Amino acid sequence: MAETKDLPEEAAIFGKTAHQLSKTGYGPPESYIWTNKIEIDAPLATDIPVIDVSLLASSSDAELTALHSALTKWGCFQAVNHGIESASLDEMRLLITEFFHLPELEKQRYTREGNDIEGYSSCPPVARTQKFEWSDRLHLQVAPEDGRKLKFWPQNPEPFRYKKNAGPLIKLSSDYTIDLIENNFPCTCRKVLEDYSAKIRHVEEQIFRAIAKTLSLTDEDCFVKKMPTLCAQFNYYPPCSKHDQVIGLRPHTDGTGITLLLQDSQVRGLQILKDNQWLSVPIIPQALFVLPGDQLELMSNGIFKSTWHRVVINSEAERISVAMFFFPDIADEIGPLDQLVDEERPKMFNKVTNYKGGYYNYYHQEKRGIDALKI
Repeated sequence: MAETKDLPEEAAIFGKTAHQLSKTGYGPPESYIWTNKIEIDAPLATDIPVIDVSLLASSSDAELTALHSALTKWGCFQAVNHGIESASLDEMRLLITEFFHLPELEKQRYTREGNDIEGYSSCPPVARTQKFEWSDRLHLQVAPEDGRKLKFWPQNPEPFRYKKNAGPLIKLSSDYTIDLIENNFPCTCRKVLEDYSAKIRHVEEQIFRAIAKTLSLTDEDCFVKKMPTLCAQFNYYPPCSKHDQVIGLRPHTDGTGITLLLQDSQVRGLQILKDNQWLSVPIIPQALFVLPGDQLELMSNGIFKSTWHRVVINSEAERISVAMFFFPDIADEIGPLDQLVDEERPKMFNKVTNYKGGYYNYYHQEKRGIDALKI
């Protein structure tokens, strides 16, 4: 790759997204350069547990034991046989790629407003001393439906549909291609997200019920009922010539109950921290990567741990992902479940309302808000 030049700071960051900066031909501005070089080629975490969701649904004792082990020893797992067709996963990947490839003026129609997290943006630091992340994103609340802000829901890219074996229009990880020609049954961007969200919700419910079973909880729907809020985040990580000096997402744990992540089908970038070592997460194109969040750790009284993770950047290839976040209602008071508190395992955390509200203050400091709740 050709050597790049440094661009003056003012010209580089004013009103520009990471995608725009990546196309200038210059290196990243100083506000994106991290003090320590990022370990891009971290060892591949080939031992991350793989959980068969169809076996969880059938209450397989062996798979429930494997799930409990995955959540306690790794704090994450790859979910396979979850019931979402490969074509639907590829549809979401294409949708995201097409959205972030739209002209900037079109994307700016959905720009977030003020301190509202919803909408399209690059993620700015909260203080002048902090560093920017080399990524763009579109964050949307999906459920409850009466909380949706449809002005941020894209109407573009243009409608598209599936045509099996239609020819080499766009080759995906499945046996399907995408026909970008309008037809009598157009599948709009909003419709694709709604359909995918419904399928993801079903997977989430199966996983939460299985988690409740592993804890021998009386109410197997307790986590399902406690996590009514669903948010979607489309992530775009453009390439960067100095990829070992920038970060796509800073080290953090999720403030969710649980996160279901659809990774890019070809480009790695997600890393997890295990035993004080960063490990690269392998790609299984048809899998969903599952991460327990801070609020599951809180409700499980520390039995399950939220996992530190980050995203690194590729020098030549762009990368996308879709994160689906499941939260409690902000008005609900969340704390350790009574059944998980006893003399052998006393209550570890205080209760909290609207954990999500203060989450990003800790996120930008690379701290866990849940640690402030420890008793």
